[in-house]
Amino acid sequence: MTSALAPPAAKLIVQRQFYTFAEPPNPMPLDSGASLGPITLAYETLGTLNSERSNAVLILHAFSGDSHVAGYLSESDTRPGWWDSMVGPGKAIDTHIYFVICINILGSCAGSTGPASINPATGDYYALSFPMVTIGDMVRAQKHLIDHLGIKKLMALIGGSVGGMQVLQWCVAYPEMVRAAIPLATTGRHSPQAIAFNEVARQAIMADPAWNMGDYYNGPGPTHGLAVARMIGHVTYLSDESMREKFGRRLHRSSLSFNFSGDFEVESYLHHQGKKFVDRFDANSLLYITKAADYFDLVRESGNLLINPALAEVSFLVISFSSDWLYPTYQSRDIVSALKKNGSDVSFCEIEAQWGHDAFLLPNERLHGLISGFLERIHHEHCL
Repeated sequence: MTSALAPPAAKLIVQRQFYTFAEPPNPMPLDSGASLGPITLAYETLGTLNSERSNAVLILHAFSGDSHVAGYLSESDTRPGWWDSMVGPGKAIDTHIYFVICINILGSCAGSTGPASINPATGDYYALSFPMVTIGDMVRAQKHLIDHLGIKKLMALIGGSVGGMQVLQWCVAYPEMVRAAIPLATTGRHSPQAIAFNEVARQAIMADPAWNMGDYYNGPGPTHGLAVARMIGHVTYLSDESMREKFGRRLHRSSLSFNFSGDFEVESYLHHQGKKFVDRFDANSLLYITKAADYFDLVRESGNLLINPALAEVSFLVISFSSDWLYPTYQSRDIVSALKKNGSDVSFCEIEAQWGHDAFLLPNERLHGLISGFLERIHHEHCL
């Protein structure tokens, strides 16, 4: 007896969209005291916004991410979005139920205004004339788009790493617009260790002669420096356990070379990641975004901004990962401790995972179950 094979699932096709605002003479003020305009944000949406506009889930990407969170950009596209395992029909963030929005952050290089954009005032690339931006500025820009979409209150915010910083900044800046929040593998302030790694990465770029003080857009650019910066970053995204399991001390050649060309699989992996990154990311954007992460500090000497009675109405699911040494669990516990002082509904989970900081991006049944269950509860309580 034979049975017919099920037809392959149709590709989920998404479209990148653009929204421009802050046109002169009304630029957007920045935390530095400067202003910027016009600003274009690239974004993608999945699912359908309900008639009450109450089912919107805003996903905030990490520093090198983009708006392409799930699905494919065309039928011929072979690479799905960066969180396709989590977002889509029937998945943890179910686009049959939720209207999902993902926005490329201000200062990045995947469609939103950043140092690689053309400055309309000069007709040339912004390069280092682009003003310094903060996580607060990124969120302020995102709010312009959310207002444009006619959404008064977001059902949920979700983001990991630098995306988690944006989640927390949204809650602090616009608590009245947030019903629930899921900060993943993140922190309320950058630690000295995190700042140190970012500074080494920045110096790798700026030490490359081809960086040319940021003015490289008509040439090859600091490809070597950017590749080294990415290699440094990848070391912080992994863990000792994951590197031992993934690479051990295995050689990627038959015997030791007795030169500096690289003998070990871990070296080959880092070189590969660096070269891939050069093809898709802008070196100046890395400088600006890592600096924004370093400036991020909600736990200030003048008072912890997460301790705010306005956050009592926001529900939180805070998640950390046991092997994440870039943003270790104690930093998530500090976030939880502050939020509980508001009387907020706060759930916390440390997931046992060996893959380090990058664990939030990888398929994980526990993570999927936590996010799915939390969103279902919020949707049932507030959207039905």
